[in-house]
Amino acid sequence: MIRLSEITKRYGQMEILRGVTLEVASGEVCVLLGPSGGGKSTLLRTINGLETFDGGTIEVAGLKLVPGTGIERDRTLHEIRKRVGMVFQQFNLFPHRTVLENVIEAPVHVLRQSKEEAIQRARGLLDRVGLLEKAHTRPASLSGGQQQRVAIARALAMNPEAILFDEPTSALDPRTTAEVISVMQDLAQSGQQMIVVTHAMSFAKTVAHRVHILQAGRIIESGTPEQVFENPQNPATREFLKSE
Repeated sequence: MIRLSEITKRYGQMEILRGVTLEVASGEVCVLLGPSGGGKSTLLRTINGLETFDGGTIEVAGLKLVPGTGIERDRTLHEIRKRVGMVFQQFNLFPHRTVLENVIEAPVHVLRQSKEEAIQRARGLLDRVGLLEKAHTRPASLSGGQQQRVAIARALAMNPEAILFDEPTSALDPRTTAEVISVMQDLAQSGQQMIVVTHAMSFAKTVAHRVHILQAGRIIESGTPEQVFENPQNPATREFLKSE
C-alpha cells in the first residue's frame, strides 16, 4: 500500500536520505529505529509532503508522488493526505477549541461530513482512546498523554488507510507513555496500517511486523523484530541496540 523507492533528500550539500527503499503492506505495523539524525523523521514526513524530496518516488494506495512542484503534485498530495493520518511529537492541537472540536475539524472541512455525523464518530473515537469525558474541555487542561490520545483520535476521524507516528511518546513521562502505547497497540490489533518512528523498544519488539534501522540516511538492516533484536547482522545495528 505504501512504497518508497530510492528516496533521496538533501539540505544544501548535506545528503539526509540516501536512496531509501521500503514497502509497507496493508495492515502492517512498520517501525523505524536508529540513531538521532539518521533521517527517520525526515523520511516519514516525505510520505505526506511535510518534507520535499529530491529523488525517487513515493506511492500511496496507487497515488504516485515525485519530486518537484506544480498543480498535479499538489492534487496528489491532497489525495494522499486524505488517506494518511499523522500524529506528531508535540500534539499540535488547536488550543482555543475543545477536544471534540479538534477531532471534528478535518472531517467537516476536508471530508465535508455533516457536523452531526462528525460529532457522532468523534465521540466514538474519544471513547476508544479513553477520553470521552474530556470531550468539552480545552487541550491545556489535559496531560501530555491525554493530548496525544486526542491527536490519535483526530487522525482516526479521517478514516485513514495508514497513520504516520513521529516519535509520539518522546515528550511524555513513563506513565502517560504507557497510555499512548496501549492505544497504539489496540490500533495495531485492529489491523491499522502504521509507520512509527520511535525509541520505545518494547513497542517495536511486541507490536511491529517489520523493523527498519536507519543510520546516516540509509536503511542498514530490516527484518522482523525477532531477526533485528535477537540476531542483528549489521555491526552498526548491534552497536545501536547496545546503546539503547
